[in-house]
Amino acid sequence: MMIFIMKQFLRKVLPIFLINTYHLILTFLGAVLFGFPSRHLKVIGVTGTNGKSTTVEFITKVLEEAGFKVASISSIKFKIGKKEWPNLLKMTMPEGFLIQRFLKEARRAKCDYVVLEVTSQGIVQHRHRFIKFDVAVFTNLVPEHIEAHKGFENYKKAKGKLFEATKNIHIVNLDDKNAEYFLQFPAKKKYGFCIETSPKEIKKETFDKVDKIVKARDIAESKDGVSFFQEDLKIRLWLLGKFNVYNALAAIACALSQGIDIETCKRALEKINHIPGRMEIVIKRPFLVIIDYAVVPESLEAVYREIQTLFSPNKMICVFGACGGGRDRWKREKLGEIADRYCQKVILTNEDPYDEDPKNILKEIEAGIENKIKVTKILDRRKAIREALKKAKEEDVVVLTGKGCEPWMCMAGGKKIPWDEKKIVQEEFKKIYGDFT
Repeated sequence: MMIFIMKQFLRKVLPIFLINTYHLILTFLGAVLFGFPSRHLKVIGVTGTNGKSTTVEFITKVLEEAGFKVASISSIKFKIGKKEWPNLLKMTMPEGFLIQRFLKEARRAKCDYVVLEVTSQGIVQHRHRFIKFDVAVFTNLVPEHIEAHKGFENYKKAKGKLFEATKNIHIVNLDDKNAEYFLQFPAKKKYGFCIETSPKEIKKETFDKVDKIVKARDIAESKDGVSFFQEDLKIRLWLLGKFNVYNALAAIACALSQGIDIETCKRALEKINHIPGRMEIVIKRPFLVIIDYAVVPESLEAVYREIQTLFSPNKMICVFGACGGGRDRWKREKLGEIADRYCQKVILTNEDPYDEDPKNILKEIEAGIENKIKVTKILDRRKAIREALKKAKEEDVVVLTGKGCEPWMCMAGGKKIPWDEKKIVQEEFKKIYGDFT
């Protein structure tokens, strides 16, 4: 507790540049101490707003299918070869010193590749420095961490620093309206990926600079997943959501840049049957319960839209909250507006309130919900889950967003409560209905 109070005090009194300089020095010391380990590895950095963790997982599986030994870091887990352990840091991209130590361990384990999820806040704090990135991947960009970066442009520029630091291969989502920005950085080779039917906002002269474009066509969704054709090869993803096609295309483009053929990509991708906390079905009968990490308006709407399209539920019972501590307050009302459009019942609850009044967070979300009759506010998230399960009937879908597979709920005063959304849903379901399927 004392350490937390001291950290909070220093963050308030010290200028940002001093805090970031401290992180830079710490990262440099790690690089020196561990012998600049990235020089002996091929490092792939994945950045963007949504889909980073899934893309890291896809790339890792494809590289392994091709016979390489791979290490990776994502918001979900750490991995070195066959050894895996959950990311319990409540931090997608660890401190720079810890990343350098991880890279050293990956080198010691004789890994060929390391795949890293790279965040904007991590870049601002220089956690990506002194890493020799061979490939930079851009998934997509929508507003997030706007208060922290003091505007969307600064958020975008922070992401761009990964591409600025990577001189070899760049991989860019051509369907994203920010593609041109990421394509402006020089690289030896540039790969793009897109969906064939999507309108391209990118200028032709910039489009022509891409060395190879990976396209998906004939996308077909079902309750079991989504399929698409890449050239003449059909690829079947056993994951829900059309957005996973983009994550797969990013992994395919990355693989092709490393000389891996499309057949190997197909084999790897078709072996993946779930990503923890990402459109994950945790109860199948008598109604569906789905958990997802979605925390920004665009991803929340994508989740709701996919569920509505695939399952046509009698009603959607939606359980969610928003992060506290002053983080992205602008999005709270928008989250409420989206829930109002798609959900027949909305249960607002805690996500990670930190040191902010949880009641105020829920009030700001509720401001976006016109039909107040559909809203229930239950701060205790376990109780909120129990209430949602009690209200659900056959052919309904209960959707829980904001936590996914996160291991903690962050409360005031630095307190962290152990949290496992999937396990808690199954425990509460069993109390009410008995065994689950």
